[in-house]
Amino acid sequence: MTERQKQILFAIIEQYAEVAVPVGSVTLAKLFDVSSATIRAEMAKLEEMGLIEQPHTSAGRIPSDAGYRLYVNSLSEDGTSSDTPKLNRSARAIEARVVGVSRADQAIRSAVDSLVELTGNLGLATIGDQLYMSGIANLFAQPEFVSNGHVQAVAGLLDNLEPWLREAAPNEPLNVFIGNENPIGKASGASLIISRFRSPYSDKSYIGVLGPTRQSYGRVMHLVQHAGAMLEEAL
Repeated sequence: MTERQKQILFAIIEQYAEVAVPVGSVTLAKLFDVSSATIRAEMAKLEEMGLIEQPHTSAGRIPSDAGYRLYVNSLSEDGTSSDTPKLNRSARAIEARVVGVSRADQAIRSAVDSLVELTGNLGLATIGDQLYMSGIANLFAQPEFVSNGHVQAVAGLLDNLEPWLREAAPNEPLNVFIGNENPIGKASGASLIISRFRSPYSDKSYIGVLGPTRQSYGRVMHLVQHAGAMLEEAL
C-alpha cells in the first residue's frame, strides 16, 4: 500500500464517521487536491485489497472491517492520547464524575455514564459479577442498527457479553474488537472497545463502550483508556 492510498483510506474512515454516508471521489479529490479520476483509481485499488467496499445503493465507499483494523492498529502504534483541548475537556469531565466518589460501584457507574454522554455509544462496565450497561437507546438510534437483523445480532452480543468477558478475560490494557472480530455477535456490525482496570472487585474489571463500527476510534479509545486509568487510580 502506498502512503497516498493509506491517507485516502484514513480520510474515508474519518469522513464516514462524521457524516454516516458513503464517501465519494469528489469530496476526496478536493481534500487531496488531485483529480476525481485519480481518487477513483486509488479507491479501486483499496477495494481490491478488501479495505473499503461499495454499498449497492451508492457510488461512494465505506470502510470494511479490515480497513478499520488497519486504521486502529495505526492509532495504537502512534498512541491513542491526544492533546487537543476538546479531548482534554472530555477527559476532565470523566475525572469530575469519578474523583471523590466514596463507593466503588457508584464511581464505576458514573464513569460509564460519562462515556455514554461523551461518545454517544452504549457504555458498560463489570461491577463484581454483574455487567452494568447504560445508553442502550443511543446504540439502537444509530442508522446502522435500523434493520431488525442488526438489532437482533446486537441484542445477542449484549446477552452473551458478561459470560464472555468472564471467560476470555482479555489481557491487553485496551482491547478493540471490530465488527466480525467480535467473538460473539459477529454479524452485529458493532465494535467493542474496552479497558481493563483493577478495582476492589477484581484485578480484571472492565469498562468500555459498544457502538457501530463507524465511529471516531482515536477519540473513543483515548476516553475509554482514560476512564479505566482514572477508576484504577481513584479506587
